Amino acid sequence: MNYQILSKEDRLISEEKVTKLSMDHPIDWLAAQDNYDPHAFLGLHSVGDGKVIRLWRPGACSLFFEFRGEICSLQQMDKRGLFEYVVPEETQNTDYRAYDYRGELHFDPYAFDSTFGEMDQHFFHQGVHYNIYEHLGAHLTTHRGIEGVKFAVWAPNAKTVSLVGDFNHWDGRLNPMRSMGYSGVFELFIPGLKEGEKYKFEIKTRDGARLIKSDPYAFASELRPSTASVVADVDQFSFQDNEWMEKRKESYVNRPMTIYEVHLGSWRRGENGFLNYREIAPSLAAYCNEMGFTHVELLPVAEHPLDESWGYQVTGFYAVTSRYGTPSDFQFFVDYLHRHQVGVIIDWVPAHFPMDDFSLAQFDGSYLYEHADPKEGFHPHWNTYIFNYGRREVVNFLIGNALFWFDKMHIDGLRVDAVASMLYRDYGREEGNWIPNIYGGKENLEAIEFLKHLNSVVHEKFPGILMIAEESTAFTGVTHSLSGGGLGFDLKWNMGWMNDTLRYVEKDPFFRHYHQHFLTFGLLYAFSERFILVLSHDEVVHGKRSLFSKMPGDQWQCFANLRLLYSYMICQPGKKLLFMGGELAQVDEWYCKQQIHWFLLQYPYHHGIQKCVKALNHLYLNEPALWEKDFDWRGFEWVDFSDVTNSTISYLRKNGDSKLLCVHNFTPNFIPNYFIHLKNVKQIKEIMNTDLEDFGGSNKLNSHIRIENEGIIISLAPLATMVFKVND
Repeated sequence: MNYQILSKEDRLISEEKVTKLSMDHPIDWLAAQDNYDPHAFLGLHSVGDGKVIRLWRPGACSLFFEFRGEICSLQQMDKRGLFEYVVPEETQNTDYRAYDYRGELHFDPYAFDSTFGEMDQHFFHQGVHYNIYEHLGAHLTTHRGIEGVKFAVWAPNAKTVSLVGDFNHWDGRLNPMRSMGYSGVFELFIPGLKEGEKYKFEIKTRDGARLIKSDPYAFASELRPSTASVVADVDQFSFQDNEWMEKRKESYVNRPMTIYEVHLGSWRRGENGFLNYREIAPSLAAYCNEMGFTHVELLPVAEHPLDESWGYQVTGFYAVTSRYGTPSDFQFFVDYLHRHQVGVIIDWVPAHFPMDDFSLAQFDGSYLYEHADPKEGFHPHWNTYIFNYGRREVVNFLIGNALFWFDKMHIDGLRVDAVASMLYRDYGREEGNWIPNIYGGKENLEAIEFLKHLNSVVHEKFPGILMIAEESTAFTGVTHSLSGGGLGFDLKWNMGWMNDTLRYVEKDPFFRHYHQHFLTFGLLYAFSERFILVLSHDEVVHGKRSLFSKMPGDQWQCFANLRLLYSYMICQPGKKLLFMGGELAQVDEWYCKQQIHWFLLQYPYHHGIQKCVKALNHLYLNEPALWEKDFDWRGFEWVDFSDVTNSTISYLRKNGDSKLLCVHNFTPNFIPNYFIHLKNVKQIKEIMNTDLEDFGGSNKLNSHIRIENEGIIISLAPLATMVFKVND
């Protein structure tokens, strides 16, 4: 037997010591869990002409260990759990192994020097340790020739920190961690631990309270509702996507981009619920290829405790959610999509974090990651905490996290959630409930600096990746260069276009002629930023109804209006995003706990919408005039925006000598001889009509177009988009 357990009575602190220890001896600190430097006392140390091995086993009355191949008994020096063994001067730290609480022999954690170096401390304290995710957290490693796991956690206001897990019965007395000093980092190397071990940190606060916290830098976590962190290896997967990674370095500006927004847990589901990342990858890649989507954008895949938050209440920023598998499974998912020419963007949430007591909230007993003052540190909209962007270690945590997704997971872009809430101190707050900046303004200067810092670093280290802002205000320069005074994002969601367009198409066609400015206003600012046109998940939840259910009119008109909406988005300047289910004309709002309504495809009208979306996407991909000058006003030219009577607009999309005429009829009226003023047309051919019978339309097509000196005469199909290739 490796050790014997004391009775409950014998565990009580004894007044009588086996050795003559003073009251301020390190054993007293160990027993009280107040020892912030256990390595200075435990482990292998010189004493007199020899060395002593000190082991700490609270609850044991006898203890054996292996010394140079022989099993030896240590002397109990204190009933609280201190054992010693005197060894020769030449003894090394690997000459002995001790039994752990599983009864296994391992090298002594307290016989090893630190794995978190002085330069690590310095750069982290300065907020510029960009690969911090390789140093904080839990990492499988070989330290001084011995395999194990190194643990490190930032808790500068903690009195002490202990490592707890299955390997020590979750007993915080057993594995106190070493404080690294001014950096606030606590560190410990545990030999013999393997991938899959569950662990947390037990933190003793300055006021004596004990907190049990998950690892902020953990690469994996238990499946909810359990919350332990899990040791994981994110370097074992062998990516095969070199061709894709090299190609993506080319500028995205002049490339087509049709993004399919996906919630992995409800795109498709298995008989027992969630599918694994490896199961989803082949079907999702094939579907994107078939439908003409160039990228998927995943609702947050970082670990989160509540399904209904859709991933936006993140508790494990470095941990891929265990709902769908392991980090290696997710790496397979990304690699598979890349090898099938589909990019992967993920939603990223640096604007706030939830108040769950096992996670970041008041992590070391202080307001560490968040502001202390609720006027700065609390989001009234979401009941969450706001990151303290003025603290360098917090900025390092977030920038390191962004780099982690690009580095270890080969992600192609981050869609940064809720940027507007970061930019303004008064976001969502009433007068008097926010604190002005140092100049008396409402801009969050620290957050602005953080975003600039973030975009600068990620673009430098990973050329070709995409940083996308979900920003709903008129803040100037979101996608402008840093040198030009901007924030440095690559793309911005065009929330104004989305709101104006949906407000317009939801109106009965009879009244649309009063509101044509909703269609034209967006072109006044369309080239002020680099925009993505979005019909996202936000528009089909919380009582907003599905896109299909927003459409007015009888059944035929509802489907025709939806085809018109999608084709209008495809023709307008800007990259494109559509949330899953929209291509099925899903009738109900999206619900995260059931898969989208694939069964609707058995009905002709719904199947027609899917075929229409597919045709529109492929039209877009095959016609550079629709995307090559997305961010250049010279790629767009109005033909007629004044036909209010017929609620019809027309314009050209241009690319060099290539021209496409886009005509949108927002009424259910069919006009067989509709004149469009367009000079010098030599040839014209209709290449897309959403009124096609195969899509569910009335088949009012333009097989013969009359060309006149001042323009053309076409058949104006009802509630339809018509696209013509023009030669002049």
